[in-house]
Amino acid sequence: METKHKVFNLIILDESGSMDSIKNSTISGFNEIIQTIQEVEKQFPEQEHFVSFVTFNGVGIKTLLFNQPVATIQPIDERKYQPNSSTPLYDAMGYSINKLRVTLLDMTDYNVLVTILTDGEENSSREYNSRNIKNMVEELKTKNWTFTYIGANHDVHNSAISISIDNTLIFNSNVEDVHRMFDREKSSRMSFSRKIRLKEDLQKNYYDEESPEKPSSV
Repeated sequence: METKHKVFNLIILDESGSMDSIKNSTISGFNEIIQTIQEVEKQFPEQEHFVSFVTFNGVGIKTLLFNQPVATIQPIDERKYQPNSSTPLYDAMGYSINKLRVTLLDMTDYNVLVTILTDGEENSSREYNSRNIKNMVEELKTKNWTFTYIGANHDVHNSAISISIDNTLIFNSNVEDVHRMFDREKSSRMSFSRKIRLKEDLQKNYYDEESPEKPSSV
């Protein structure tokens, strides 16, 4: 049997208190992303997709999914996503990226797509700082890892560049713009798998694909 190309989707989602105003839209958007990845796997049968899903706030970092086959994933609801407290972004990135990296040490034929979604700047990490994360990202970008940063209510571009992430998407913290942002993200995710098939550059221009609906702030 032919071995499929493995794609690991790591989604790191801000669960701090400021996300509460867009909680329902965020839950809906995440579920739509899972549906998109399921559709991607059908359209690109040579690929096998897995999802890791981590949420974070000052109360803790939660791994809700880890390398779960996308076809088996059920929708989440408000019981699993309850915004509260502060924003330890670097700790969440360091923890989840390292956990996934360790599991891939003996693998060669794979890609990783890391998606970070936050509506605020880092403000409470204790174990990692921007330098740690930047070094980690720069190393992994040479090893088939692609990083994207989706943000609101802060200087998204500079925050992402400070940790060597070039692919950024900005949204406004309202229901309409959150829906548009997730539409754009889904379109880009489909294009990402197409680029894998065509062996194109995966590091840049993740969000540059044309989409019928784009966030109003992009």
